[in-house]
Amino acid sequence: MTSLNAHTPETSSVDVLAPIFKASGDPLRLEILRVLRRDTFGVLELSQLFDMRQSGMSHHLKVMHKAGLLEPQREGNAIFYRRPLHLDSVKLADQAIRQIFETVDRIPLPSVLEEKIEAIREQRAEQSQAFFSRHSEQFREQQELIAAFDLYAEPTAELIRKRVNQQNWRSVLEIGPGEGGFLPVLSELFDHVVGLDNSKDMLAKATRTCIDERLNNVDLIEGVTDTVLASGDAFDLIVANMVLHHVPSPADIFLDAAALMNSGGCFIVSDLCSHDQDWAKTNCGDLWLGFEPEELTAWAADAGLNAGEQLFIGLRNGFQIQVREFWKTTKSARKALASRNI
Repeated sequence: MTSLNAHTPETSSVDVLAPIFKASGDPLRLEILRVLRRDTFGVLELSQLFDMRQSGMSHHLKVMHKAGLLEPQREGNAIFYRRPLHLDSVKLADQAIRQIFETVDRIPLPSVLEEKIEAIREQRAEQSQAFFSRHSEQFREQQELIAAFDLYAEPTAELIRKRVNQQNWRSVLEIGPGEGGFLPVLSELFDHVVGLDNSKDMLAKATRTCIDERLNNVDLIEGVTDTVLASGDAFDLIVANMVLHHVPSPADIFLDAAALMNSGGCFIVSDLCSHDQDWAKTNCGDLWLGFEPEELTAWAADAGLNAGEQLFIGLRNGFQIQVREFWKTTKSARKALASRNI
């Protein structure tokens, strides 16, 4: 005779699923999951988004984290939250979590919430712009506290040269060219080069680089990726060198890059791996303390881009740089369009 208290495999599976569905069985928590589809937000930012006290928001986040629906990410002294990066395709609990994500992602965000998210991104952008406005004269010196330009520029250039020899590429967009140190490399390899930056001070320095180096095939544009999207231009290659940790929403850069690339094009990123050196925020104007490689891969996949070659460069000061490439195929182009329309 079998005891009623005996745990069969089926009962154990139910026990695993119950906390997940209990934690997600609240409209507010489902909305939190929705806004965290691509973005990472701090407790204060989420409180701002949903007009509630920090203590109440912290309680919801604690319950969701315990159930595996969220994971914390430390950014200096602040705790941010994101969806888990590692969901097993075999574990029943992870399958349930993935299904919850896929379901809530079908529901469009209310326009009021989208406006609040945009306001937070603007606050982040203003913080970054203010830093570069104050420290444009010391930009190279500040950046090299973390990594000398050549340490990431040369491996990135080598990867691009290899791809140019294989592809019939003619146009390239560099997001955040800074002082323009990488523009001579791109000018030599491409017929048409566009440099995009939202800092007037940095564009002035990039302009001086173009004049000094006689880069006659480079156009410099003040603005963000939306600025170029509105123009209808498309590129064979998009490059972002040590830029993502300065932008308000790195995931959106992948979406915009996918939309701005021709089919068969490539998005090449060099950036910091995740680290805990909080002084980079104050000294270098960083919004994010680097990224786990899985984050970039997940953002790329969400934008319909396929991960390609990758290179990791360890630095003596404890930082590590990742050089990554993400490709746009005909199939991924359709997914990118669908992602931007959600």
